Amino acid sequence: MPTSAPPITALIVDDEQLAREELKYLLDSAGSVEVVAQGANGIEAVDLIREYQPDVVFLDVQMPGLDGFAVLKQLIEHQDSLPQIIFATAYDQYAVRAFDVNAIDYLLKPFDKARVLQAVERARQRLQDTTQAEGEPLGSGGGGGLKLDALIRLIEQQQSPRMNSGKIVLQAQSRLLLIDQKDICFASIDDGIITVATPTIEGQSKCRTLEELLELLDPSTFWRTHRSYVVNINHIKEVVPWFKSSYQLRLDDKKQTEIPVSRAQTRRLRELFKL
Repeated sequence: MPTSAPPITALIVDDEQLAREELKYLLDSAGSVEVVAQGANGIEAVDLIREYQPDVVFLDVQMPGLDGFAVLKQLIEHQDSLPQIIFATAYDQYAVRAFDVNAIDYLLKPFDKARVLQAVERARQRLQDTTQAEGEPLGSGGGGGLKLDALIRLIEQQQSPRMNSGKIVLQAQSRLLLIDQKDICFASIDDGIITVATPTIEGQSKCRTLEELLELLDPSTFWRTHRSYVVNINHIKEVVPWFKSSYQLRLDDKKQTEIPVSRAQTRRLRELFKL
């Protein structure tokens, strides 16, 4: 690699520490690459991308909470300037083919040094190709060959099977239980701890925020009624009028829990149930 090549800034996001360390070692050996930060999950990825605005992001596809696809979708939907994206994946051949079509690179785990160097050079070349469009978001159609319409469809296709059939892991005492989404009545957060209830059991989620939990759930079924609550609309048993034109929702869990509806969500409630 020419020593005169300008350095590119990189961000590594992977929930496995050993994978992050291995990739950083390989990037350090590539030369002219500065790893400016590392993250362990998708929420950190979004924050770090906005903070550092790196040239390239090495992004794990399979992460709990906000996965690699969801990170990219969130950046696109908020019209953030997109860096070069290099996905890391242990499988998912369909996605690998789609990355090629959309000019997004990928690395298969375990990482191969030659392949990492090749991905770096591809990213460097694409950065050079977009220099004349400086200031234009990489995903806006002016650079990188990134086809946003096709990319958003890809992301939705990758996420929809997970949301339709995925399970949520709950910790109940010393047991780790896999719960079907359709069985979840509601989730609540108190002092940073998320409790998830079904008609028969309660357990705690490993997610750190309700936003992170919502990324795992079907948005057509789960509704954030209040800053501290998410409900499954299919488990609402009764709408209870409350004071000052507000409402509570009585659910069909074993405790018949009543969930508040914030004033900001009252309109949504009326639309859902034609109140």
